Amino acid sequence: MPPLDDDRRWSLVVPVKRLGAAKSRLAGAAELRGLARADLALAVACDTVMAAVSCPRVGAVFVVTDDDRAARALAELGARVVGGEPGTGLNPALVHGAALALREFPHRGRAALSADLPALRAGELERVLDAAAAHPVSFLPDAPGIGTTLYAARPGAAFAPAFEGASRRRHRAAGAVELDGTAAPSVRRDVDTPEDLREAAALGVGPYTAKLLARAAR
Repeated sequence: MPPLDDDRRWSLVVPVKRLGAAKSRLAGAAELRGLARADLALAVACDTVMAAVSCPRVGAVFVVTDDDRAARALAELGARVVGGEPGTGLNPALVHGAALALREFPHRGRAALSADLPALRAGELERVLDAAAAHPVSFLPDAPGIGTTLYAARPGAAFAPAFEGASRRRHRAAGAVELDGTAAPSVRRDVDTPEDLREAAALGVGPYTAKLLARAAR
């Protein structure tokens, strides 16, 4: 299949916080006994980025992080690492990464994607981005229906993500179109708690997370 035209592809912005501060709500999970949370956070981010890079609708993945270990690992998977994070929270970090993506690829839409999607499937992400292309600004709610896992703005539309907490409500209030994720469960299943991790494992996590869970099981 020939590559898509540049204006039909997306620049994806993925925020990755410092690994030592990640996954605090997974502390004590039986599945992770003996494993460092930082290792899990990196494995999940690697599976997310690996799937995103392989999605035909994605022209480039911009990872926004100031964590050196994450930066090295994700760059090896094909991501472009964006440093100089403003240090004022998740949404400013996403805007920072999206601004760089716009300068480099002005004809592409920009989409923010959670880094916590270990079961992400490239084909499901492609379906979501296909749907997003029909709206100036859109978003995909997470599996519980409270937060957001993807926020997209077509070329020419303002990029103003409102992640964290009850972001589904905020994105809808701001006029973003809510996408139907029925056929894309892997794009909605982010991982913050032990139960989230079990649900992601049931969907089938990527190789990095799977290897880590297998080591914990041993």
